[in-house]
Amino acid sequence: MSGEENIAHAVVRSLDADMVDVEIEQGCGRCHEEGGCGGQNLTQMFAAGPRHYRLRNTVGAGVGDRVAIAIAPGSVRRSANFAYGVPLAALFVGALAGGQLAGDGGAMLGAAAGLLLAFLYLAWRRPAASQVAAPQIVSRLPANSGSCRR
Repeated sequence: MSGEENIAHAVVRSLDADMVDVEIEQGCGRCHEEGGCGGQNLTQMFAAGPRHYRLRNTVGAGVGDRVAIAIAPGSVRRSANFAYGVPLAALFVGALAGGQLAGDGGAMLGAAAGLLLAFLYLAWRRPAASQVAAPQIVSRLPANSGSCRR
């Protein structure tokens, strides 16, 4: 990975062959800065607990080690655009098509059918998309390093 990837700090909680389970310590710390997404504030409202990921151990980290994990530049934006854009477009296309065929009732049914098809498409597409945006361990961190960066 290179460029402006989003980097967060995590702690290795367990090892299993060449895989590790990591727990994210906190968000990127840019929630209130220009360019920050504010996502940490939003996820805190709905989060049930710390975020855990199972990642390939590319840096030889051990249990208790702090690591930097990253996702490719723009992958969060692309994923959000896809997850919101496809259902929204399908809703409008379904409503327009249904409205042309059967008036107002057809528009409502068409919108619902468009949303259903969009959600089925997103569920089918999810495994391939999740591999592209999967986090990766990029480095081990010293024990006293601070919060994450972007």
